[in-house]
Amino acid sequence: MINQVTIVGRLTRDPELKYTPEGKAVSNVTLAVNRNFKNQVGEYETDFVQCTLWRKTAENTVEYCRKGSLIGVTGRIQTRNYENQEGKKIYVTEVVAEMVRFVGPKQAESTPQEFEHIEL
Repeated sequence: MINQVTIVGRLTRDPELKYTPEGKAVSNVTLAVNRNFKNQVGEYETDFVQCTLWRKTAENTVEYCRKGSLIGVTGRIQTRNYENQEGKKIYVTEVVAEMVRFVGPKQAESTPQEFEHIEL
């Protein structure tokens, strides 16, 4: 079986670094990834993909990337679940990163608020 995904997109917010009780660095980020085709009204739609980064990958991403940074993530898709406060089971699907590439140039102080369509 194969469980591998590669996506390239822009960070929707500045990444934040957290640590587990065991001291492992972790960052949960969201990538805005444009679809390759236009919808019925002629616009490109965007998917927002949750990604979990661990250890040095998380630390480097937090240090060098900001909202709007273009990054590539290679990893595996993982589905997990938990019960919320109302007792309802919540399912989460995310990409657990094995590798992150900083694709775009270093970001200037101000980052555009909108995501542009990128032809790959």
